[in-house]
Amino acid sequence: MNRPDFICFDSLSEEFKSPLGAVRAGEELRLSLRLPKRSGARSPRLLVYAADRWESPLLISPMTLLRDEPAQVWYTVRFTPPAPALLFYRFDVDLGGRRASVLRGKNLFEGGMGDGFSEHWQLTVCDPEMKPPAALAGGLLYQIFPDRFFASGQPKRDVPQDRELRADWGGEPRWRPDSDGKVRCGDYFGGDLEGIRQKLPYLESLGVTALYLNPIFEAHSNHRYNTADYRKIDPLLGGEQDLRRLCAEAKACGISVILDGVFSHTGSDSIYFNREGRYGDASGAFRDPESPYRSWYRFEHYPDRYQSWWGFETLPEVDEKNPDYLRFLTGAGGVIEHWMDAGVSGWRLDVADELPDEALDAICRAVRRCDPDAPVIGEVWEDASNKVSYGVRRRYLLGEQLSSVMNYPLTNAILAFIRSGDSYSLYETLLTQQENYPAPVRCALMNSLSTHDIPRAITALAGEPDAGSSREWQSAHGVLAPRDYERGVRLLRLASLLQYFLPGTPCLYYGDEAGMTGYRDPFNRGCYPWGREDADLLEWFRMLGALRREHRELLAGADCSLVEISREICSFVRPGPLCSLFVAVNRGDVPRPLRLPPGWNPALAQVLHGPGGLGALPAGEGLVLRYSAGAALN
Repeated sequence: MNRPDFICFDSLSEEFKSPLGAVRAGEELRLSLRLPKRSGARSPRLLVYAADRWESPLLISPMTLLRDEPAQVWYTVRFTPPAPALLFYRFDVDLGGRRASVLRGKNLFEGGMGDGFSEHWQLTVCDPEMKPPAALAGGLLYQIFPDRFFASGQPKRDVPQDRELRADWGGEPRWRPDSDGKVRCGDYFGGDLEGIRQKLPYLESLGVTALYLNPIFEAHSNHRYNTADYRKIDPLLGGEQDLRRLCAEAKACGISVILDGVFSHTGSDSIYFNREGRYGDASGAFRDPESPYRSWYRFEHYPDRYQSWWGFETLPEVDEKNPDYLRFLTGAGGVIEHWMDAGVSGWRLDVADELPDEALDAICRAVRRCDPDAPVIGEVWEDASNKVSYGVRRRYLLGEQLSSVMNYPLTNAILAFIRSGDSYSLYETLLTQQENYPAPVRCALMNSLSTHDIPRAITALAGEPDAGSSREWQSAHGVLAPRDYERGVRLLRLASLLQYFLPGTPCLYYGDEAGMTGYRDPFNRGCYPWGREDADLLEWFRMLGALRREHRELLAGADCSLVEISREICSFVRPGPLCSLFVAVNRGDVPRPLRLPPGWNPALAQVLHGPGGLGALPAGEGLVLRYSAGAALN
């Protein structure tokens, strides 16, 4: 970092940029530039651009002399972004009568002099009133695939006759095509809302503060992403009273309930489209050209050709900008308001990057009209701070839209580091998010190791790489050999230490704590193994949950300082006003010397987890230390 003959700017150092990371609108930003004297560079300027408007800068500001040193000269400039926006900036200098650029280098954050129009530094400017939702900051999410968590045995009414109700809880989900060559996802194990309610004491024991439920509205598949009726609970899950009772009793336990909102498409087998005729011969946009839902859909040739989600004809796309559809979802008495009145505390938005800004704005306004502190979490798989979706630069994280996103970049980085020692991806991901994401978002990032869309963490860490393999292959390789399973559990312990203590809100996918394995859909959606849990692993996650609960106020923030990151070691500090936590993992095969933060006295450390001695970190082990505010210095 200290190379005055090369580095002109480092966006991760307060010497060059203050404050670090994203800023709030109306907050003054100071940027400083260091120019080596031997370069002959002079007259530096700051150039600020609005995203995708490279033809002319929003701002060109000369920099003033800060200090003159023997080998380099420092310049500085201050400016105050007036409104939320995604901005980019660079510098230029006079170099022998021509203007030369100071651009980001290969390590993404430092910069040196060069020619051309290359990489710029990003500056995210968010709403000054933005804050993390209380349900997420410092808490613990728990994701449930409702059909597979717990079956209460409560009688169900009005269950469609074409559903296969299985009696073999824990059996392999159906995945082979039927006689028509289709995989219909029509087998159900009977998990329900009452079952979730009955397991609230179990969820409390894990330290859970919020539940994220995969879709619960009526739909004619076990995953329920093909909504049939937004105003009705699926009959196999129970009824509206079951949801109300779950939300009320969960709230009494300090647990919020977050629903999955699938608003970019419906099912073809729904009251709105009704291609299959389940809802009568003269109902739905497909069968009735005068249907009130006809304008929701984009027919290319009525009725047999229509736009559908990723080409799946059973998932007709809705026109999310359609005023009638938006009123149905977000208007007074609409879908959002109805379910929040029932006790729902927030929403996770399926394929959020396929919802246009008009729809996202309306959904988020409707949610916050019901509860200003309610979380809205978007399914976005990439860097959500600068995402371009269908040719449009998105503004998810500037303050009016999403509270948080699913943090798949961190998922991939943690798994790659723990499995193969890819420290660079983890380093880059953490620093990029520190640089680009507003602090209120980083506090609430949904940090998962497994979800319903990716392999179970133990399988991802210790199983054979699936490399896009067929379901036949995934089924044949889904049960790990005992030795591989044991290795997967050891690696999961290390991965979960990072997941639980890095900035954001860890999201535990149901059953990971019990040792569930499996590749992609549907093998990652098995039944929770009640009575057959991995008891030691379950206690591990209870311990992690207890540590988070004990330090919730500290972990609700976004501050995090990396101490060491290498092929074997990742360690960092989560600082707080009263105490700080130091977390380290050694994924290697041999003990490694433990590097503590500068100025920390090992004699004053309290070991919350890990080996008692602090001379070395054993192979495959993790460590959590706590320092009081007064003990952090010698």
